[in-house]
Amino acid sequence: MSEPLRLGIAGLGTVGIGVLRIIRQHEALLAARTGRRIVISAVSARDKSKDRGLPLDRYAWEDDPVVLAKRDDVDVFVELIGGHEGPAKDAVEAALATGKDVVTANKALLAIHGQSLAETAEAAGKALHYEAAVAGGIPVIKSLREGLAGNDVTRVMGVMNGSCNYILTRMETAGLSYAEVFSEADGLGYLEADPQLDVGGIDAAHKLAILSALAFGTRVDFDGITLEGIDRVSIDDIRAAADMGYKIKLLGIAQMTGRGLEQRMQPCLVPDTSPLGQLDGGTNMVVLEGDAVGQIVLRGPGAGEGPTASAVMGDVCDIARGLRGPVFGIAADALKTSTPAHAKAPAPYYLRMSLEDKPGALAKIAAVLGEAGVSIDRMRQYGHDDTAAPVLIVTHKTAPDALNAALAAMESTGVLSGTPVALRIEQV
Repeated sequence: MSEPLRLGIAGLGTVGIGVLRIIRQHEALLAARTGRRIVISAVSARDKSKDRGLPLDRYAWEDDPVVLAKRDDVDVFVELIGGHEGPAKDAVEAALATGKDVVTANKALLAIHGQSLAETAEAAGKALHYEAAVAGGIPVIKSLREGLAGNDVTRVMGVMNGSCNYILTRMETAGLSYAEVFSEADGLGYLEADPQLDVGGIDAAHKLAILSALAFGTRVDFDGITLEGIDRVSIDDIRAAADMGYKIKLLGIAQMTGRGLEQRMQPCLVPDTSPLGQLDGGTNMVVLEGDAVGQIVLRGPGAGEGPTASAVMGDVCDIARGLRGPVFGIAADALKTSTPAHAKAPAPYYLRMSLEDKPGALAKIAAVLGEAGVSIDRMRQYGHDDTAAPVLIVTHKTAPDALNAALAAMESTGVLSGTPVALRIEQV
């Protein structure tokens, strides 16, 4: 058997401890599958004295992850710190500069600095693997980079943030408001220290940017993503969508068009009978479409100790087997710079608005939609109070520009009470 593969692990939170558990429990299995023993030389974290439920005395300790990354007895640097600047970035750069392979679960780092890190890794002939950065235990990176290498990928779509999916599912099943479920999720520890990373769609957008680069051979372009979180989705929207046969999901979509690369992360309606519509709780799902394979659906846990550590170890095992290659499937210097494109393809839309209770109010809204070329498919008016009437409209397929023109024109009708909510309906 070959020499052991020696790991240095930076970050001993949930995922880091999960990696330690897998190596301890499956040492013989890992060696049998890779042809090498996988061992841990040293670890690093912010607090050495913290009780993590596992003894760490068999490993060398480094307070500074950069020092860990440079150790001579480390072959693979495993970065589980997080964040796109600071110690995580410094340590990964130090590891590559000193001839180490790198495994990371850091989506933000790759979404912001993926191109420069890929160039560095490939110039050094080293691996930069990151299966755990997207969709937890789902092997979507390997699917795009390897399994679908013979396809012209046409679209990537999915639910990529379990916390948001939990919130939307909980609102529906418990009949609670967004504010109530947000508070509940935060109290249960389901949200990041900065909750806006989750509910604002930023975390999921980091993942979409990485998948886009892999799918379309482009440089990672996080800034090119049209981004909208779930904070405007109300319990009224959840109920109305369900009444019409839809579910609301924070949906990421990327596709190459004649105008450029379209990347969107926004709440959308999907048919409740579709795979995405049936996705509940904290589960993730990624739908991949290629010219040869058609459509495949990958579903599984998007976070947690076991699933994410499983993805990390998959990368470690690939390195143990000697499997390396371009970070984003194509040599970094051959990745194209994409032109960001906003959605232009027609789609049906869900509109919710509150109209002042006065004669002709609904007729004015219908007239504005008609003048903008937006055709109404379905319209419902629910119970109203003495001052306002809630109205729901589902349009036929319409161009986003036409819908935006109609929404702008509604402001001058004098019949709106509040700002309308418009959500795209995706057929999946």
